[in-house]
Amino acid sequence: MANQPIFILPEGTERYSKRDALRMNITAAKVLAGIVRTTLGPKGMDKMLTSSLGDVTVTNDGATIMREMEINQPAARMLVETAKKQEEIVGDGTTSVVVVAGELLSKAEELLEDGIATSVVVKGYRNATKKAVELLKEIAIDADDEETLKKVAVTAMSGKGSDYAKEHLADLVVKAALRIKEDGKSDIENINIQRVSGDSVEDSFLAEGIIIDKAPVSKNMPKDVKDAKIAIMKYPIELKDVNTDTKIDITSPDQFEAFLKQEEDMIKELVNKVIDSGVNVLFCQKGIDDMAEHYLKKAGIMAFKRVKKSDMERIEKATGAKLVTDIEDLSEEKLGYAGHVYLDKIFDHELTLIEECDNPKASSIVLRGSTRYVTEQIARALDDALGVVGATIEEGKVLIGGGACEIDLVKQLREYGESVSGREQLAILKYAEALEVIPRTLIENAGLDTINLIADLKAAHEDNPFIGINVFEGKVVDMKDAGVIEPLRVKIQALQSAGEAAEMILRIDDMIAARNALNSTGPDETGNDDSGMPPMPGAGMGGMGGMGGMPPMM
Repeated sequence: MANQPIFILPEGTERYSKRDALRMNITAAKVLAGIVRTTLGPKGMDKMLTSSLGDVTVTNDGATIMREMEINQPAARMLVETAKKQEEIVGDGTTSVVVVAGELLSKAEELLEDGIATSVVVKGYRNATKKAVELLKEIAIDADDEETLKKVAVTAMSGKGSDYAKEHLADLVVKAALRIKEDGKSDIENINIQRVSGDSVEDSFLAEGIIIDKAPVSKNMPKDVKDAKIAIMKYPIELKDVNTDTKIDITSPDQFEAFLKQEEDMIKELVNKVIDSGVNVLFCQKGIDDMAEHYLKKAGIMAFKRVKKSDMERIEKATGAKLVTDIEDLSEEKLGYAGHVYLDKIFDHELTLIEECDNPKASSIVLRGSTRYVTEQIARALDDALGVVGATIEEGKVLIGGGACEIDLVKQLREYGESVSGREQLAILKYAEALEVIPRTLIENAGLDTINLIADLKAAHEDNPFIGINVFEGKVVDMKDAGVIEPLRVKIQALQSAGEAAEMILRIDDMIAARNALNSTGPDETGNDDSGMPPMPGAGMGGMGGMGGMPPMM
């Protein structure tokens, strides 16, 4: 009995402990960072992602790449979630988060191999992150004018497929953001990008109001309404469907006629309530019955059905209309106003424009492009630009880009690290070394001489903290004069997120994986395992299998 083995985990469960678990997690993070690293900067390359359904996405946007890949490895998924949160909070910097986190883990691996305890590395990284955030706030400069905001937008869009029109697009982004600015903030969620294929990107424009991708429910309804009194409803103008077990006994034609008459009267009553409120443009989130459509048309009301929730919210912001959830509550006080609502056709696309609003807090950008793939890619660049402009308006501070602020951080963090005693100093110095990955990557992706340019960059920073890499000219220049500017908030959030992600992965010393739960079929002849768990040492480096139709990364 003394030698009897005791099983506390289900059969088939795999466990990886201590260094094995840590090595696998760090390897997975480094592989993911390597995938997105080549997309960073103005000279970054694109990725083509093919889904299981055959849909093709071509992009160098980090958030899109990680969203489209089917990543199974748990630590890599944690990094993906960190990047998604970066996108949600500040709208940009997702690639930087993953690249920095991967480099921090790579440097931590070197420390661990030298015998430094994980707890010491984690503490050093935490203190270094805190110090880095303080230093960023010190070197930040004010951004309180439209020209600076435009430079921020241009920097965000550089290298994302929109370079030939980024000045024009940046102008649209800044105007849209400033138009809805309120109390020092610009809620970019209230700016929608309406993609219309056909013509060139330079034909994109900022609408005078907002645009919805809808046409009236009937072609015979008014298509152009001046002095529009607008109602937005989350209430169907149709009869509710009867239950499947409902029984209706009709024994004569008169009863059937009376039944239809009653239905018609009920519909007419609903429409009369709309008419009595003084509405002449109606946006309904639910359905509108054919009979109701007929009566609305007779009343000269321009009506739309099944309008998206996001569009309803923008209409509410732009016109001041109040959302009505019960038709009994519809009244003149709930109506919004727009000077002009009309249907327009752009290329082969019918859109409804709502213009001349008194104090609009929503706006629309019409994005043109030769094909759907072009407009999709540039729309992602516009999303990033809107995010950084919104963050800059709220924060009012920016940093100099092109690797300038990272090199400045490296210099000051090394000075800070040397002032710290004990082994924690080694972790802080490795953290500083890891931040060099951003300028190094910018140089590598441009195909330039990394060693010489990094040396030139460090030497130039002795006199000017604004010196960065001009990847187009292949030399170090004053990036403030060049107009390469990034929001303070994006950079701070990126460093904090990368530091937290690295710390979280370093603290894991045990991995318990249920094979069946991960739908594993075991390793193949190359050593790859579709459980998403890299094989034990000696079986080859595990890939991150199943990335949206991509082969496993070796």
